[in-house]
Amino acid sequence: MGLLGMILAAVIVAVLLAIVIVKFLPLKLRWIASILLLGLTVFLVYKIYYGIMEPIIFNKNKVIKYSKVIQNLKIIRDAEVKHFEVTGKYTKDKAALIQFIDTAKLALTETKTIVEKENRGGGIIIDVEKRQTDTIGYEPVSKYFKGKNYKEMFKIPGVEGKEFEVEVGTVEKVPGMVVPTFYVKSHKTDILKGMDESLLKQELEQLATDQIKGEFVSVGSLDEVSTGGNWPPFYDKDGDKNE
Repeated sequence: MGLLGMILAAVIVAVLLAIVIVKFLPLKLRWIASILLLGLTVFLVYKIYYGIMEPIIFNKNKVIKYSKVIQNLKIIRDAEVKHFEVTGKYTKDKAALIQFIDTAKLALTETKTIVEKENRGGGIIIDVEKRQTDTIGYEPVSKYFKGKNYKEMFKIPGVEGKEFEVEVGTVEKVPGMVVPTFYVKSHKTDILKGMDESLLKQELEQLATDQIKGEFVSVGSLDEVSTGGNWPPFYDKDGDKNE
């Protein structure tokens, strides 16, 4: 509405200026009015161009910023998942999670089918197949984070002095079965700080399926059993979008 109002006002001014030129301005001074009209035209063209391009530039820049944030969220997610595999729980202790990657080992297991004799009574003995899982070794958790900057995974890229918020909880998946959960988030206003305020306000109210909905960029959930992020699938394709 601001752009349309400005264009309408400029058109009205141009029309009024043209009327003044024709009716009241002497011929020898009309060159001044021509310069004013030219300046007004240039200004109007600039505002129209900027009004069209500003949302395009905003969307391009936000994807670049979000992509960097999402890369860190994926590392945190993977770290939480490995922590759960080893300890049976998630953690909100950031320093402890980094240390876990540095020091913890993940058990390597092998599952095979064995046949055991089972006495059913009355002299009846049958072969019964059972699955047996054995630990055959251990491997360092750090192996899964090779080439990833997990030491600084909690820092929000491009946001000085800010870190992701981490929460853990539990949810009753079925009656009597309580499952651990985790949730990591960053507010969009932190990530997009300094960008156009009106477009940022629209971004916080996003509901489209091809956009990051709501006020946060996040992974996990405290309300359901999920390790997924709230970003659309294209952020997971073709590598980083920050190139």
